[in-house]
Amino acid sequence: MSEFTAQELSHHKGRLVARLAELDSRLQGIEDELMSHQSRDWEELATEREQDEVLTSLGEEGKQELRAIFAALTRLSEGKYGYCVTCGARISDERLAILPATPFCRDCAP
Repeated sequence: MSEFTAQELSHHKGRLVARLAELDSRLQGIEDELMSHQSRDWEELATEREQDEVLTSLGEEGKQELRAIFAALTRLSEGKYGYCVTCGARISDERLAILPATPFCRDCAP
């Protein structure tokens, strides 16, 4: 595989930034929903608590993805994006299309 073109890097950066905006919006919605649960009815409160656990889990997953995107953007600015952080091999275009923030090639992925 050859080096990435400026157009390819721009495309990947655009996808990462767009996903960042989506996640930010989703995480804000989760936070707003968690703050809105104030039922005084015990049954409703129990249901809200169960929903809160799901929302909290989704929020944590979103935060992990945010960290991965920020790390990918850092690698992009350093000229290291698209190359495996473990072995240095170029990550396949197919893998980056599915997982644009991945730091690993297929062989080194955990």
